[in-house]
Amino acid sequence: MNLEIRNGRVVDPAHGVDAPLSLYIAQGRVAAVGDAPAGFVAERVIDAAGCVVCPGLIDVATRLREPGFEYKATLASELRAAVAGGVTGVACLPDTDPPLDEPGLVEMLRHRARLLDRAHVYPIGALTVGLAGAEITEMGELAEAGCVAFSQAEAPIGDTQVLLRAMQYAATFGHRVWLRPQDPHLGRAGVAHDGEVATRLGLPGIPASAEAIALATIFALMRETGATVHLCRLSSAQGVAMVRAARKDGLAVTCDVAVHHLHLCDVDIGWFDTQCHLVPPLRGTRDRAALRAGVADGTIDLVCSDHTPVDDDGKQLPFAESEPGATGLELLLPLTLKWAREDGVSLLRALERITSAAAAVLGCPGGSFSPGAPADVCVFDPEAHWTVGAATLSSQGRNTPFLGLEVSGQVRQTLVGGTVVFER
Repeated sequence: MNLEIRNGRVVDPAHGVDAPLSLYIAQGRVAAVGDAPAGFVAERVIDAAGCVVCPGLIDVATRLREPGFEYKATLASELRAAVAGGVTGVACLPDTDPPLDEPGLVEMLRHRARLLDRAHVYPIGALTVGLAGAEITEMGELAEAGCVAFSQAEAPIGDTQVLLRAMQYAATFGHRVWLRPQDPHLGRAGVAHDGEVATRLGLPGIPASAEAIALATIFALMRETGATVHLCRLSSAQGVAMVRAARKDGLAVTCDVAVHHLHLCDVDIGWFDTQCHLVPPLRGTRDRAALRAGVADGTIDLVCSDHTPVDDDGKQLPFAESEPGATGLELLLPLTLKWAREDGVSLLRALERITSAAAAVLGCPGGSFSPGAPADVCVFDPEAHWTVGAATLSSQGRNTPFLGLEVSGQVRQTLVGGTVVFER
């Protein structure tokens, strides 16, 4: 179908475009921006007056909960939540049950996602068998099955030699390694940032040094192996400073931050609010300020949702026993816009963090309006206000610290491959 999206403000960070233009789509791909191609006849016209038209958002940290945790969420429910939030591509983490450590599991997941015909799914394969941290997986076979990178999710590798061998193997064959930096011993049994709040509440803490020590190890192994590493969900000021220094030294490392860490800190735990039990933990106000500055100046490449749907039973427990995580696919856009407004960051730069930069790190198509690129599009009203609540979220998980918050930025249409898959 030929579509024209007119009267909107087209924002394409990959090409530095921010102007009132029309977008033309033919046969599921971008045909042109600005002037219609010769002989183009639109079969449908979408009036985007008052709206922003940008490439579909790409989220690099999504738990789809299949296979194994369907009581928390399903592939259908979370891909529905993705397109409702303007997200057209998700990287799903390997901590399913069983983990994504065999090609058959990866192929099954991709097949189910294609049948649902909503957002694109980019599987992240397990770095070690069963995420046990002992034996590296057959990365070549997993890559052939569709894995775009390899990760341990939240499962630690206690044996540094195993991590060294995994990074050597990945570097040899050009695979990407994604690691969340946290020392497994300093972080053991902790549930909150090791600070005044955790002390007052009697909660076991995770010091920021757990992140710093892990980063030092990763950087040393990167220099040793030449592996390409993406750091997942930085949480501390010290971590941001170390990444900035590593880049000055010429280390090619990328990193992301969860969007809720740009807005919340450990004080928001209040009196044991389990919605604020997150991994990594919410840290101090200084850390939050450093993360926001790191995203603004480009030290932190991406903002992700860290989407982790949890059922009510998992949250209705004492804080230390509750299951960590927050739903975030539908909040990625409004919370990114909120950060940008508060810190005076342009819309072009803010959207870059959740579109073109994410596509570059994933190595996937999309994230731009280049002619011939897949027509994955998000049309949203930046001034539309809505309140986060159980009735306004499509995800099966309603667990979020932002329940009751009024946000601005509401998706009107989401297109995947030129097809309207969500419309409000």
